[in-house]
Order: sequence, then structure tokens, then C-alpha cells
Amino acid sequence: MDEANQFGLRSGFTIPIHDRRGLFAALTFASDERQPLFFRFIDRYERALQLIAIFFHFQARRRLTTDRMVDGVVLSRREIQCLQWAARGKSAWDIGQILGISERTASFHLDNAKKKLGVRTNIQAAIRLAMSKPSDFT
Repeated sequence: MDEANQFGLRSGFTIPIHDRRGLFAALTFASDERQPLFFRFIDRYERALQLIAIFFHFQARRRLTTDRMVDGVVLSRREIQCLQWAARGKSAWDIGQILGISERTASFHLDNAKKKLGVRTNIQAAIRLAMSKPSDFT
């Protein structure tokens, strides 16, 4: 509270958010206004602020993970890129040339993706990628 006060924050309202995966976050609305005025505003718009917090959390989670999920498994952007090229029949050498990385780095990303997806071959991983919802990867 003392640190917030140093930045001119006098009042705050924190909304805890728990999602279905057991993860949690919090969104805080803060003001330099004195408590009575701030809390009148909070009382008046509490439900709207809760909806904003939930929507913000949903969008943040979606941006941070869902666009990189394949069958519920989070892959890095580079792993997805490598898998997308492997799905088109490209070798690790080809992928390296296309993405401007070494063949070894392309293989590294493909191997990580295979481990995360629990498959043994690039073809199996590419099939898992192809069978996931189009909105699950970019």
C-alpha cells in the first residue's frame, strides 16, 4: 500500500479470476481519487468491471496460449512453423532454409514438438497439427 501511495494511488479494487484449467489471475482497478468517490464508482459499475476483468483474462489467455495449442498441448511459435512446413513434406534442411535457421535448429524444434505431442515421427506430429482446429494455431 505504501508503494502504491508513492505513485499517487489512493484506492483500489481487485477482481480475482479463476479459469477452468485451475489457473488464476487478478485485475486491479486503481485510482488517485479518495475512497468515497472511488468506491461509489465501483459500487455503481461492479458487474461491468467484473465482466471486463473476465473478458480481459480470456483474451490474454487466448493470445498467450490457445493460438499455439494442438490437442491441448502448447507449442512454441517456432515448433508450429516447423510442423507446418513438415506437413508440406519439407525436410529439416528445407525448413531451415525457409525459416532462416540451421537444419539442426529446425530438427530441435521438430523433436520438441514430437515429444510434447507424444508421437515418434514428424508425419505423426504433422497429422496431429492438421487434425487440430484451424483456430488452434497461427
